[in-house]
Amino acid sequence: MKNAIFLGITLLLFFGCSSDDSPDSTDTNNFGNDTNVLMTVTPCNNGLAGVYPCSGYDFVGRIPVADFEGQSANDIWGWTDTSTGKEYAIMGLDNGTVFVDISDEENLVYLGKLPSAGEPISWRDLKVYKDHAFIVSEAPGHGMQVFDLTKLRNVSNPPATFEADTRYTGIGNAHNIVINEDTGFAYAVGTARRDAFNGGAHFINIQDPKNPTAAGGYGLNGYSHDAQVITYNGPDEEYTGREIYIGANEDVVIIADVTDKENPQNISSVTYPNIEYTHQGWFTDDQRYFLLGDELDEVERGFQSRTLIFDFTDLDNPVLHDTYLGPTSAIDHNGYVKGDAYFLANYTAGVRVLDISGIANKSISESGFFDTFPSSDNAQFSGVWSVYPYFESGKIVVSDINSGLFIIRKSN
Repeated sequence: MKNAIFLGITLLLFFGCSSDDSPDSTDTNNFGNDTNVLMTVTPCNNGLAGVYPCSGYDFVGRIPVADFEGQSANDIWGWTDTSTGKEYAIMGLDNGTVFVDISDEENLVYLGKLPSAGEPISWRDLKVYKDHAFIVSEAPGHGMQVFDLTKLRNVSNPPATFEADTRYTGIGNAHNIVINEDTGFAYAVGTARRDAFNGGAHFINIQDPKNPTAAGGYGLNGYSHDAQVITYNGPDEEYTGREIYIGANEDVVIIADVTDKENPQNISSVTYPNIEYTHQGWFTDDQRYFLLGDELDEVERGFQSRTLIFDFTDLDNPVLHDTYLGPTSAIDHNGYVKGDAYFLANYTAGVRVLDISGIANKSISESGFFDTFPSSDNAQFSGVWSVYPYFESGKIVVSDINSGLFIIRKSN
């Protein structure tokens, strides 16, 4: 019942308000429908960058979701072309995936769109490996699209309509996709609950990106909403070099050894107080701590934005180390670690950046933010879906459900 209520609320909020009539969609730039968007960087001064509340992060640019001919945005990732040095934002929409050249921060170029392999739907997720994008969706029968990103080097008349290079149909719908770039395996999670792996992880060998092949799966702990898979090099020497799967499985965090694809092994699991919906998490760089968001606790429990920090020093005995409460009541969504910073997609509160340099001593504080949804910080499913902070240039790309693609950067 909880999942049905969550689905109904989410669909209402996502599709009941288009990008043009959302409360925060006031456009301070005349974008029109041009494929090239001319921008001027707006510094964060006195708590604002243009109309956007901020602290320590400047506004680089934005392309509204309507310019991509979509109704809502969802996941986002990035790709850097090592041959040219150019940087690209890859963003999911309800009806496809769009590609934007963000290399020149004063001239964003919308290169084109890969239409969905299924019906329009709010949920799409994507990751990158070996210059290819791998894309899944909750749309029935969507499978996994594979798109060769090197095609973006020579788009003669943008925006183009792209075709997938291949489509893996060993799965139907999937909520998320995880890739361990060290091993060349993708993990499709959040699939049909009654499939061979109970909605857990489908292992897909993508070492040859255009020829993905099934490689087993893991379903012992049931449905995985999201996950991270790493080649382990953390403090627990027993698992050094092993491929470790951390699953956010709705009401529990699970740890499994998936090194042997034919015989994955459960390691342990851990819960926490006031569970509502165990959503997504990410390791610190030293692989000691795991930061987790529960997507429904702000709605159901009235918490301020809550981040749970687990100590994974002993993978066989994970423990809750600390709990951080943010300054607003907004719902937390996807979060990613980069060094001593945790970049949290915080829905209506925008992107919040936490200083985690003192995590061992339970000292976590907010070091900055950029709020793409200035009209409120209420606990509702609007605003920022996800954030990608890993470009070497320092640009950070952000997907806002209602308002599209944002590019921000840390203030000088």
